[in-house]
Amino acid sequence: MNYLLAIDQGTTGTTALVIDAKTLKVLDKEKSDYRQIYPKPGWVEHDLNDIWESVSIAVGSVLKRSKIDPKQIGAIGITNQRETTCAYNKKGTPLHHAIVWQDRRTAAYCEEHSAKYMEVCRKKTGLPLDPYFSGTKMRWFLDHVPSVKVAADRKDLCLSTVDTFLVHRLTDGRSYVTEASNASRTMLMNLETFNWDSELLSFFDISREFLPEIRESFTNFGETRNCGILPDGIPILSILGDQQAALFGQACVRVGDIKSTYGTGAFLLLNTGEKLIHSTTGLLTTAAYSFRGHKVYALEGSAYIAGAAVQWLRDNLKSIKSSPEVSELAAQVTDLSQMEHVLFMPFFTGIGTPYWNSHAKAAIVGLTRDTHNGHIARACLEGIALSLNDSVSSFKKDFPQLNDIRVDGGAAANDILMQMQANFSQKTILRPQVIDTTAFGVAVGCLVGRGEVSIEDMGRYWKLEKEFTPEKNPYYGKKKTLWDETIKRLYL
Repeated sequence: MNYLLAIDQGTTGTTALVIDAKTLKVLDKEKSDYRQIYPKPGWVEHDLNDIWESVSIAVGSVLKRSKIDPKQIGAIGITNQRETTCAYNKKGTPLHHAIVWQDRRTAAYCEEHSAKYMEVCRKKTGLPLDPYFSGTKMRWFLDHVPSVKVAADRKDLCLSTVDTFLVHRLTDGRSYVTEASNASRTMLMNLETFNWDSELLSFFDISREFLPEIRESFTNFGETRNCGILPDGIPILSILGDQQAALFGQACVRVGDIKSTYGTGAFLLLNTGEKLIHSTTGLLTTAAYSFRGHKVYALEGSAYIAGAAVQWLRDNLKSIKSSPEVSELAAQVTDLSQMEHVLFMPFFTGIGTPYWNSHAKAAIVGLTRDTHNGHIARACLEGIALSLNDSVSSFKKDFPQLNDIRVDGGAAANDILMQMQANFSQKTILRPQVIDTTAFGVAVGCLVGRGEVSIEDMGRYWKLEKEFTPEKNPYYGKKKTLWDETIKRLYL
């Protein structure tokens, strides 16, 4: 095994990375973006053909530029946007656009059934009954898409998360599989058994035969065949949902280890080991990974919008031409007293942890005639940090001795944002040398699956790039109080 191929299928694009199997050094990477589809307010979709094309372009481009013979790829690891739900037939033909994790179209369904099934869902899956998760999206397909109904009647229907769709395409339909970190986000998997739950399947009225087989996270999921982008016979040895892949890639393999990933949204995960813990502070309980009979769990805090808020400034408000400009504008604000009343509430797709308000909308408040683009840019970054800090506060209640937070993802490269996160949370923020930890996690997972690397050895691959120490400035405490008051006034 000379090289590993990591496929990171994200919300806005797919990144393919070639990694040296011996040194675990990232040799090259390529990203291919694809379109976002917004049919109605609150609805977000992806075309499965666009997703597959982005995978093909990213993989083909990185192999061509790195001049690596595809036959030297020893294994493939896949990480993916979670909860995004796909409907296709057994030949792999899409029956509808995928419904993205941010989509809120099933909010009314969740409210209608909340009184009866909310606690059942929490107890069995660690998740609230919320449009975020895949179960209600699958039900929507069956209720509203004629081609899905026909496929169901013909026993020719596949309902899955994105990882399963990619494996199905890569193996020419020979493998219809998933693993626990992805399956745990459907609201259909029992967290104690790591199998589909009969009571939940009955509630959502989803047949088990439409769902993939759940395997362990580091095992053989099948081999490439007739996929058009890689030679036949390359094994897929590792799959993890993107946030769990980042947890693993950050070497957070001990109880109490915690990481935060900044992408389209921002997600905080804490390893709880083989102990299943149900939070009382609004956190989610989820599967971290499974291997050789061991079930590892995590607690999770979710902020739906992070990098997407900066994209909104760029694409909708037109206040910046490129995402990096947000830091340049924010840095122009040197007098923090001008920011004391300006808040950016980045709730474009509802509020996640700990309030779980699917109807919340974004807002910018506290504006005066003196407010300019620099104030808005800084408020945007503060809003991202404050939104995630609500999850940090929940973690502190469950784990008073919270470890330093390891960060990754595109926005983790933003020094201003990372210092804000340290200041609001009063926790030290640790940024590693490799911030592509999501892809790195499934690459190492391939070696774990082959027995070449032990999970306990993960720590030796993690290297610190920069540490952000909390500052004792009363501004941040006052801003946090204003944030909490505004949340209660506008959204609760």
